Amino acid sequence: MKILRIVSIALLAAFAFNTAHAGDIKLPQYQTLALDNGATVLLMPRKDVPLVAANIAVRGGALADAAGKEGTADLLGEMLSKGAGSRNALQFAQTVDGAGGNIGFGSSREAIVANAQFLSKDSGLMLSLLADALLRPKMEQAEFDKLRKRAIDGIANAKDSDPRQLIGIYSGAWLFRGHPYGRPTGGDETSLANISLADLQAFRQQQMGGDRLVIAIAGDFDPKAVTAQVRQAFGGWAKASGALPQVEAKPRESGRRVLLVDKPGATQTYFALANIGSKHGDPAEAAQDLVQTAFGGRFTSMLNTELRIKSGLSYGASSRIERPRQPGASAISSFTKTESTKQAIDLAIATLDRLHKDGLDAATIESAKHYVAGQFAPDLETAPQLAAQLVEMSLYGDTRDAIDGYLGRIAAATPQQIAAAGTVFPGSKDLAIVAIGDASKIREAMQTYGPLTEMKLTDPRFTP
Repeated sequence: MKILRIVSIALLAAFAFNTAHAGDIKLPQYQTLALDNGATVLLMPRKDVPLVAANIAVRGGALADAAGKEGTADLLGEMLSKGAGSRNALQFAQTVDGAGGNIGFGSSREAIVANAQFLSKDSGLMLSLLADALLRPKMEQAEFDKLRKRAIDGIANAKDSDPRQLIGIYSGAWLFRGHPYGRPTGGDETSLANISLADLQAFRQQQMGGDRLVIAIAGDFDPKAVTAQVRQAFGGWAKASGALPQVEAKPRESGRRVLLVDKPGATQTYFALANIGSKHGDPAEAAQDLVQTAFGGRFTSMLNTELRIKSGLSYGASSRIERPRQPGASAISSFTKTESTKQAIDLAIATLDRLHKDGLDAATIESAKHYVAGQFAPDLETAPQLAAQLVEMSLYGDTRDAIDGYLGRIAAATPQQIAAAGTVFPGSKDLAIVAIGDASKIREAMQTYGPLTEMKLTDPRFTP
């Protein structure tokens, strides 16, 4: 549930944003309630839209998957929409459609998630449907079998047609090998085949309960009426029987490790260069965001300028900073023709070196500040976005200053702070490198970057 900080013209108007007073954007007022079972309820009434949005997270998520059964939480999230309470899958969908609303379910690394949009008059019905799905799902074998097959087929199809979809998974698994963050949240072909319907039922019993529940509601509704509806729908949900998964921080990589994933006949190479970076709530977040923007977060970034605009080696190159509860990955990713693999990776490394050696000049910093300010928080614009933001804040224990003070921290970031924040990206000598391509044509090139490990794209797991 990563929050992308992008703002639209509508938000600028709604919050009377002035670029001279960037810190004036504030999160709208909301109230927080606690149910007797430990559930957290956040309510944000707004009369400017005739809709209501509910966003739900149940703490636990893919980190609670049993070893060798990665993908359990992901399958469970999908199963929740396949019938609940007295309704089968078709009847459940028809009831939602009949109210003119929509409901979605899924999972993340740290939570089972749900969201819904509906008219205020239908809030009682839609909240009861959400409660049925979370507390009383049908969990039918035939639906499970279809979902599991679709998940396995989806991985196989991506490997066959567009490995670009998978480079992030391989990179994360390689960087975080032996660590919970390296386990694919959607599973792999082997782990998915090992999961049974009983595994999903056990996961739900152990990892889902009222004490894990965070529900945020934003939009046009009567707080008193909705509070009563939430209490009725979710107040009786018992506590989860299992313990929340705990994760220790993984140290940053020292030196280089290279993984070559062989796709015979590939005409392109997809590659990623990564190391451990930042975590949620990092005090240097604003300065890191400015570095990320300038380095690989926009079309005119350093990486895209070098690999696409100037050299024409790629159709796109970018960087990313992941911030889970413990430090996540900071990574570069791109793709190029097989024959230009070494040239493109060398240029990406050279650009990384330039970031660390030269830093960002005053004009680049100013441009990045304007870009971030102009792209701040799209998820403060609509009711669904606001509800999602409230849930994320609750999951991580954030105060409203995480939003209210963000643009002020961007504006106040000094050149010295930004220079120090550049270390969120690894030095070129300390990299976990992954390349997907034709090993027979790029093996020699990949060996130049460090100790080489090989696997086949057809292997059913994402690590050797």
